[in-house]
Amino acid sequence: MDQSKEQYDLPKGKNTKSFLEIINIETGERKTLASFHKVIEAPNWTRDGKLIYNSDGHLYSFNLNTYENSLIETGFATSCNNDHVLSPDESQIAISHHTALDHQSRIYILPAKGGIPTLITPMAPSYLHGWSPDGKTLAYCAERNGQYDIYTIPAYGGEEKQLTDLPGLDDGPEYSPDGKHIWFNSTRSGLMQIWRMNADGSEQTRITFEESNNWFPHVSPDGEKVVYLAYKKGEVEPGDHPPNKDVELRIMSSTGGESRLLVKLFGGQGTINVNSWSPDSKQLAFVRYELN
Repeated sequence: MDQSKEQYDLPKGKNTKSFLEIINIETGERKTLASFHKVIEAPNWTRDGKLIYNSDGHLYSFNLNTYENSLIETGFATSCNNDHVLSPDESQIAISHHTALDHQSRIYILPAKGGIPTLITPMAPSYLHGWSPDGKTLAYCAERNGQYDIYTIPAYGGEEKQLTDLPGLDDGPEYSPDGKHIWFNSTRSGLMQIWRMNADGSEQTRITFEESNNWFPHVSPDGEKVVYLAYKKGEVEPGDHPPNKDVELRIMSSTGGESRLLVKLFGGQGTINVNSWSPDSKQLAFVRYELN
């Protein structure tokens, strides 16, 4: 593993150190890009060579060519969590921000270069995960009437549509690159497993059958591969995805079948909450952690 080219000596006094890494999915070669004396989470990989991540309620951009790190202005949205997704043309970014009024997560959209957010989901809590390839629809996990399910909503506002309604937690919805499917994770079978459904919510199909709790399926831009986060059975509750655990990133074909280990690391919450594939589908960005 390469050493960090630069270490951002950010506020001390916190007991977590974060490492921003990339891995070649074919060779397994890993590279540490930077380390941070604070928690950073969930890198999005842009087509112009940047990684967008969140930390301390803000969004930042890490330039893969210069290793420069810069703040993205988000106006009043200073409690952003690790659910942030770029529009298909990458001109906009959708975020989940905990509003000051009730500290509940709602979804907003703002220019990817920074600006003032526009509210999309008045109802809360709502946790963003996917943006349809045609740019028209957002997919998210939301709690309504005591139940967490998958919903969609027009990208620039409108009425939400519920797609799942079975007992158990449904989370992590993300569109396939062709827009035909939504991948998600669900506890409906007991353990958290990876599922897939048509974009309208029909034909909900279980994809993984493993003795682990599997979260956040991310489809590669070429539509051929899926990476997800796996917790060991018994170490976490099926509906929980905490930080600071020994976890695995696993990879499988988007048509299903056996998965293989991509990397073992200390992480969990924050490691790959959002799609972090490189545009050429050859690499993946993620965050691992160390406790001081």
